[in-house]
Amino acid sequence: MSVSYLDVGRESEPYDLFIFAINADQTKEKYIGRLKKFFEIIEIDQEKKLTIQETCKVFTHKARTESGWLTNVIIWFLQYQKNRISRDEITGSTLRNYVKVLKLFCEMNDLLVPWKKLTRGLPKAKNYADDRVPRIDEIQKILEYPDWRMKAIVCTMASSDIRLGAWDFLLWEHITRVIRGNKVIAAKIVVYAGDEEQYVSFLTPEAFLELQRWMDFRKNSGERITGKSWVMRDLWNTRLCSRRRGTAGLVNNPVRLKSSGIKRLMEDALWSQGIRKRLSPGKRRHEFQVDHGYRKWFKTQCELSGMRSINIEILMGHSIGISDSYYRITESELLNDYLKAVNFLTINESTLLRTQLSLRPKEMVHKELEEKNMELQQIKEHDQMNMDAIAALSDQVQLMREIEMLKKNRITTRL
Repeated sequence: MSVSYLDVGRESEPYDLFIFAINADQTKEKYIGRLKKFFEIIEIDQEKKLTIQETCKVFTHKARTESGWLTNVIIWFLQYQKNRISRDEITGSTLRNYVKVLKLFCEMNDLLVPWKKLTRGLPKAKNYADDRVPRIDEIQKILEYPDWRMKAIVCTMASSDIRLGAWDFLLWEHITRVIRGNKVIAAKIVVYAGDEEQYVSFLTPEAFLELQRWMDFRKNSGERITGKSWVMRDLWNTRLCSRRRGTAGLVNNPVRLKSSGIKRLMEDALWSQGIRKRLSPGKRRHEFQVDHGYRKWFKTQCELSGMRSINIEILMGHSIGISDSYYRITESELLNDYLKAVNFLTINESTLLRTQLSLRPKEMVHKELEEKNMELQQIKEHDQMNMDAIAALSDQVQLMREIEMLKKNRITTRL
């Protein structure tokens, strides 16, 4: 809908102002959900007939016209949630997340609330979650999920540490392989391309190979692949039907698979592969998160590989504090440090070997195989010589024992 300059200056809707302040789609979804829950708990819409936009309008009008109502209702809500914390129904972190949403809504709509005073009595929240890093065998099992996209998604997230929302920006031109000595040693990935949060990370050869296989499969199926092709798309009907109307679900009409769709796909894989099970009574969190668990796995593996911690933070897209202004590392230096972690981030070693062999000339591959065979033959011959020497030594030892026995028998006979 077009907006003329005459509309500028008119009072904006409370809900629109709230949404305007949120950039990331995932954050927006969570904030809207918490705001709806808040309205539901305080029963601002008792008949449950209003839309979220209408509810925001009613709430804002009531807060502006009834003195003291806003502060009292927020105090009541905070106390209600504190009681839930004491019953172990929610955590302190959950309540803090509600406060973030309410503060943003009030700030964007110029609703004055003494937050410093109201939050003084809130319980402290842990700044970390009680979850673990996925094990390598669990990741390998997830890769077995029967969807062409799963290997590419998981290997990419595990080796580059991109967030789930990064898939909404990722085009094929944002991924370029890095070759040294006829080998793919890594791949460069531009994360959040075109956004103010854009940064560079890297992929393992394994992850690049899985992405390349996925793109080749699409190309061989009839899709026109270009640099502007979305890396993740919907699946298509492999059976061509001339009677079909429309283009939805066809290979030559790709539809971007959004980050929300990728999350659902990964959740389906966890349940289908038997890795995720129903929570036991009293538990509210699964052992590891469906998407963020890969970021924790990435950081853990990179630390184990000996990478510099500050470089790990850069590859994760984190701020490094005041070092943002002073620490200047080249892309090449960052890559060299990342290469220390490639083996630690590789999920299947056989994939790494296939990547290296597939990009070398056949003559070179044959020559290397011949050299390896010669080395193996030399090792076998050396082992055989060692075995012969051991056998000869054993015979000598046995002979010496027999001589000693004969000497002892002669001495015994004389006596």
